[in-house]
Amino acid sequence: MVTPTHPPAPARPDVPTGTHVAGIVLAAGASTRMGTNKLLLPVDGVPMVRRTVQRVVDAGAWPVVVVTGHEAASVRNALTGLPVIFTENDAFTGPTSGSLHAGLRKLGNDVEATVVMLADMVHVTTAMIAELVGAVRTGDAPLAVSRYGDVLAPPLAFRRALWPELLAWHGEGCGKKVVLAHQEHAIVHDWPAAALRDIDTPDDYASLTTAAG
Repeated sequence: MVTPTHPPAPARPDVPTGTHVAGIVLAAGASTRMGTNKLLLPVDGVPMVRRTVQRVVDAGAWPVVVVTGHEAASVRNALTGLPVIFTENDAFTGPTSGSLHAGLRKLGNDVEATVVMLADMVHVTTAMIAELVGAVRTGDAPLAVSRYGDVLAPPLAFRRALWPELLAWHGEGCGKKVVLAHQEHAIVHDWPAAALRDIDTPDDYASLTTAAG
C-alpha cells in the first residue's frame, strides 16, 4: 500500500514584525443562485477565488487558510501555485460558521490574529485587507472591522482572545454577533458602500464583466 503524501506548508515569507496575523478565506459555498460555481468564473482573467486569495496573500496575512467545500478539488486546482493551506468543510450546505470554525482550527498556536474574508468579495482590494492586517499587527484592539455605509462586513480581523467566542457561535456570516458584542472596542475602517456589492446571480456577474470591459 502506498502511503499518501501531503505537500509541506508553504514557507513563511518576510513580513513586518509585530503580531502574527493569518488569513482565512471562506470558499466552500455552493453558489446556488448563480447556477454554477461562481468562484471559478474569470474576473480580470483569473478565477474569482484565485483573485481574492492572491489579494489576501499580497496584503501580508500569513499563513493563508482556504476553506473549501463545494467542488473542493476544482477550487484547489484554481489556486495551484499560491502559498496557501487548505482545509475542508464537509457541511458546506450548512451555516457559514462551519467554514469559519474549520479555518480557525487549522491555525497554529503562533498565530495571534486572523483576517476573515469571503472568496466572492471581488470589490475588496489588497490595500483594504492590508489596512486591517496592519491595524491588528501594530495596535492592541481586539478586532478591526470593515464598514460599508452603515453595514459591518468582511474583511474582519479578530485577535485570538475572541476565537473562543467565534467557535461557540453558529450561524450565517463571519461572526457578526461577536463583532457587535465588541464593536465599541474595534478599529473601524470605512469603505465605499459599492465595495460590498454581491456577485450572486448571472446578472450580477454580467454587470461586473461589462463594467470591467
